[in-house]
Amino acid sequence: MRVLGVNAVFHDPAAALVVDGRTVAAAEEERFSRRKHGKEAVPFSAWELPVESMRWCLSEAGVSPSDLDAVTYSYDPALAVERGPGLDPAWEWLRKTYVERAPFFLATALPGLDPERVLHMPHHVAHAASAALAAPRAAGGRAVLAADGRGENTSHLAGSYSEDGKLEVLARQGLPESLGLVYEELTEHLGFRRSSDEYKVMALASYGEPTMADRLSDRIAHLGDGLIVASQVDWEALAPAREPGTEPTRLHADLAASVQQRLEEVLLDLLGWLHERTGQHSLAMAGGIALNCVANSRIVRESPFDDVWVQPAAGDAGTALGGALQTAADLGEKVEPMPGADLGRGWSDEELAEILSEAEVEYERPVDLAAEIARALQENALVAWFQGRSEFGPRALGHRSLLADPSDADNLERLNRVKGREQFRPVAPMVPAARAADIFSGGPLPSPHMLFVHDVAPQWRDRIPAVVHVDGTARVQTVDPGDDPLTARLLSEFEALTGVPVLVNTSLNTAGRPMVDSPRDALECFGSAPVDILALGPYLVRRSEKGRT
Repeated sequence: MRVLGVNAVFHDPAAALVVDGRTVAAAEEERFSRRKHGKEAVPFSAWELPVESMRWCLSEAGVSPSDLDAVTYSYDPALAVERGPGLDPAWEWLRKTYVERAPFFLATALPGLDPERVLHMPHHVAHAASAALAAPRAAGGRAVLAADGRGENTSHLAGSYSEDGKLEVLARQGLPESLGLVYEELTEHLGFRRSSDEYKVMALASYGEPTMADRLSDRIAHLGDGLIVASQVDWEALAPAREPGTEPTRLHADLAASVQQRLEEVLLDLLGWLHERTGQHSLAMAGGIALNCVANSRIVRESPFDDVWVQPAAGDAGTALGGALQTAADLGEKVEPMPGADLGRGWSDEELAEILSEAEVEYERPVDLAAEIARALQENALVAWFQGRSEFGPRALGHRSLLADPSDADNLERLNRVKGREQFRPVAPMVPAARAADIFSGGPLPSPHMLFVHDVAPQWRDRIPAVVHVDGTARVQTVDPGDDPLTARLLSEFEALTGVPVLVNTSLNTAGRPMVDSPRDALECFGSAPVDILALGPYLVRRSEKGRT
């Protein structure tokens, strides 16, 4: 059975393909179009489909549109409302109309597709499936929480998946109450881009104190029975709006810390209720709220769940995968957990060599790439690391990464300058899974998808200062040699040279641009940013000998 999942309504349009219950491909449209988040989340854009990612998914699997048994669109217009928070009251009818016409738009984009095979799926059901059905199997099934800004008329779904993949919905939170919309409003109030820069607010919160949390307790709270209040916050009464481009003040940081604390406390209360209702020991999470790594780690430490799994593509892009998995399960297929986050495009060594030759750049093929790159990193080079298939989701996990030596404290400022990022934002460490517990604690290990924060052991903070955030934490990615043998060997070679089993890992892109996806994207980024070395598959491109010092 072949099921294509599509997300296209708000932002992060994406496609995913499930064949015989197995996830074979998933990609976000921004990686093809080079337009951050794929499109604007406005009613006029709802007709735009992830055409390139859909076509690539089918091509990757050798499937034609006429071969598809179903196409799932992760939004159900029958549930949609035309007035409410996060909506354009004058034009929301247009978004709904476009969604209703999606089967015909899809048939035009994919000639040969029967529009009768297109199904609309509730947004939060698709989110829930992207978590629980893609997660490793758990005895007794998994509780599930899907929480974000908004779907059709709700902001979160809490429920339970049985071992055989059946969903029981225990609570749906109606709008306007929404943890995600509150965080979006805060993001905009603090001068960042709404529905895009929420992770910057999470980083800023570490610089403040939750001095306003008590004043927010009546506006952001769990009411019981899986329902919340989260709306109508008077932001101006708490702190003045920040003008974009100006430096955040301590008051802005305190506001961010206060909302972050209330978010965490509400989630813990809600999940305590969910655990009591389900009796399950394992939890799966998705939706934009599940990208809040600080909250995720507190859930691991303080919630009653023994096992917490978060979808790597927890944002709206992940609903493409969840929709496909849920539809496959509904049609009687036994679906498998996702094999990893590296579900996007990849190129053979021969194809990479041809592209390098066409670009007329000098390159070499070292006998031992890992050893060569480890030596360059020891000499404080910045390395663009392009290996294997690209990641599905917002995190660079060693396939489209920018690497550096974590022992040089100046590398944080250096990387933020190269990428054009705010200086208060941290970069992440990657570490061998077998060594992680020696250095990091307070979060789940292994942590292969960089979705939790961990405390850095005091004796290591001065040894890896570039990856230690102001609060003594780091957003860790663990590397298992069984999953990524080349990156694991690079870490081993670097440790042999330096005694440090950690590297800086941040996404290979510059400000306002999607993560690098294709070899040509990598060459463009390498040519425009002061990066010393590009490791493109087995090949190495050097900027200059001087650039390595």
